[in-house]
Amino acid sequence: MKNILVTGGAGFIGSNFVIYMLQKYPEYNIIVYDKLTYAGNRDNLLEVSDEPRYHFVKADICDAETVAATISKYDVDTIVNFAAETHVDRSIMDPDAFIQTSVYGTYVLLEATRKFNLERYHQISTDEVYGHIPYGRSSKETDNLEPRSPYAASKASADLMVNAYFVTYGLPVTITRGSNNIGPFQYPEKVVPLFATNAIDYEKLPVYGDGRQTREYQYVIDHCEAIDLVLHKGKLGEIYNIGTGLDMENLTMVEILLKTLDRPRDLLQHVADRPGHDRRYSLDISKIKALGWQPRHSAEEAIIKTAQWYADNEWWWRKIKSGEFKKYYEAQYGARLRDAASE
Repeated sequence: MKNILVTGGAGFIGSNFVIYMLQKYPEYNIIVYDKLTYAGNRDNLLEVSDEPRYHFVKADICDAETVAATISKYDVDTIVNFAAETHVDRSIMDPDAFIQTSVYGTYVLLEATRKFNLERYHQISTDEVYGHIPYGRSSKETDNLEPRSPYAASKASADLMVNAYFVTYGLPVTITRGSNNIGPFQYPEKVVPLFATNAIDYEKLPVYGDGRQTREYQYVIDHCEAIDLVLHKGKLGEIYNIGTGLDMENLTMVEILLKTLDRPRDLLQHVADRPGHDRRYSLDISKIKALGWQPRHSAEEAIIKTAQWYADNEWWWRKIKSGEFKKYYEAQYGARLRDAASE
């Protein structure tokens, strides 16, 4: 492993992974391959922009010809696939892009891995493929997949495709399924950066339903360290859950965030829930811990560090929360907030 193609490497988790790998492995070259959709941002990679071992290709993973040309040009031996449309709310509004990127795009990358006989293909997946998890149990890697949104279904489909290529062609693949990542460079449509940036400006925080849905809030660097471990020590053909092992109610997350930013609780506004909203995710992480990994941040620590990062980096998010974002925010929350305010 020397020349790693990181698809979706200008996105949130991808960019954190790129920076982490370049800092940890001085012998590795990282080629970021990103379409630069609304959530892809080259500002995320400014820290490594002058690093000679970092290269950038603006392209779509659905473009098989460009994928092949990039692999040839940079002598790629490993693919780590972060490329995906990731927001559940947007998948409900417009599923098409999710199917194209996560399903067809994954197929293109798997075919390229097979054609060029690459050393490794790693798929970044999500805990949402398991669907709602009742209290008292946690998802194991061998559990059935029961996705309940177009986003989750597209990711589950990609996982099944990766496994099929392992079984049919013997492709050297691994999969990780991560919980809710938070941290630097997360596009502010996601709940923690959205609420942090709204709170900084004393704007309402639109909490879906009763706010008692539970999630595992994981600091993004913990996730990057786990992916790194699986790349180097994970067994081919295997899936590894990456989370905290502890879930937290969304209302608790909001309380921590408001306290960190010294903002009043009356910014919290309950709004109508989204369709098919999974009540709870919970991951059994015993398998990845057996490889020697464990999270270094608690959920509370992750929320505090994330809120502080957004408070300290307005240069990054203020220009994002304009233009296209305003149209999305109005479409997603405008009527909900107005209805809630009138009750």
